[in-house]
Amino acid sequence: MPTPAAPAEIVRFPKAVPFIIGNEVAERFSYYGMRAILPTFLVAQFFNPGHDTALTAVAEARANDFVHSFAALGYALPVVGALLADWVVGKYRVILYLSLLYCVGHALLAAFVDDLDGFRLGLLVVAVGMGGIKSSVTANLGDQFDRHNAHLLPKAYGWFQLAIDVGAALSTAFIPELYARYGPAVAFGVPGLLMGVATLTFWLGRRRYVRVPPTGLLQGLRQTFGPGEGRAALRRVGVVFIFIPVVWALYDQSVSEWVLQAAHLDRELWPGFTPLPEQIQILGIVFGIGLNPLLTYRVYPALERMGVRATPLRRMGAGMVIVALALAIVAGIQHSLDSGGHPSVWWQVLAYFVVAGGTLMVAVTGLEYAYTHSPQVIKSLTTALWLLTIAGGNFFLSIMNSSIAEGGFFARFQGANYYWFFVGLMAINVTLFALVAARLREKIYVGA
Repeated sequence: MPTPAAPAEIVRFPKAVPFIIGNEVAERFSYYGMRAILPTFLVAQFFNPGHDTALTAVAEARANDFVHSFAALGYALPVVGALLADWVVGKYRVILYLSLLYCVGHALLAAFVDDLDGFRLGLLVVAVGMGGIKSSVTANLGDQFDRHNAHLLPKAYGWFQLAIDVGAALSTAFIPELYARYGPAVAFGVPGLLMGVATLTFWLGRRRYVRVPPTGLLQGLRQTFGPGEGRAALRRVGVVFIFIPVVWALYDQSVSEWVLQAAHLDRELWPGFTPLPEQIQILGIVFGIGLNPLLTYRVYPALERMGVRATPLRRMGAGMVIVALALAIVAGIQHSLDSGGHPSVWWQVLAYFVVAGGTLMVAVTGLEYAYTHSPQVIKSLTTALWLLTIAGGNFFLSIMNSSIAEGGFFARFQGANYYWFFVGLMAINVTLFALVAARLREKIYVGA
């Protein structure tokens, strides 16, 4: 009699994955919850507590300066965190130690809601903690897989993205309510508690993680910048990335400038339901969740069947145009406000829908481009550089709002002119991008 074949081994997700996903839900709740109320809190608490209409423009500019400076620092530091993790101390230590620092930053925010200098220190510490761990958390998830279960990695990253969206959506809906009912100390304190939960969840998985040892500083430098394809690929990717900060300069207004604009709109979405200004931004998250699979599985394949190649560069260029359209809608809303009107928040709903679609076409495609167009030795670095483009966009917004608050060069761009300036800037940006992209030689490294 023939011997029965042994049953095939069941391939499961690594045991560390639930701890990484749980950590991400709680960490994103803490970050987005704090950021949801940040611009309106700064105006009401520090820059215009008397609600003087004559001070509105300057107060909002100062608040936007704070918000975008904070975001710029947070998204610049993933490069430093990635190099520390890959070359010096390893991902586990970077994530654990900076998560503890992250908790301290949240505690400072809750403790100093009446002290601008103390609150500023809290923002600085949160930015260092968040930025320092950001690239390492994503890479740590990939490290848990090997050739036996690598086919499960796309599903794991799908769960990871869902964790981000769930954490962001819940906190954006919940924290503004806490702020309205119980004040800023509670509203900033609860995100701190969730960051504590995130840190504890990550620590509880310590015995289950696959830990990739750091390569060492000198070896990392040689591998990244030594002779070979690394430097040439870095130049090619860098040429594309030059045009991306303008996208973020437009998009990130949806979590600051648009929130402050919403405070002046007729926010009744339907009879009996009027959300808080800070809660409107949740639409960007919700629309993103719905539009991402629609673009990936319906729109792009349909274009291919019609004979239109949806290459990464074409997707990014089209996304830039769509993001500019969203800013044109917001400029129209502001023009109505400037003229004494009281427009409906439904116009912002439309703008959030449009900006979500355009940003996805740039952001998701850009991350793909950063990975596929760089050899293995610099894939982590190019991904971190992608995050640096977000920092660049926010840095420009910070400079512009600081100039407005101080009556400088950009003070001429207030009201609707502020948004029309960015529509024009994107028009120039996308034109130059199209000219460069048409001449760009691409080289793909997949599995290399």
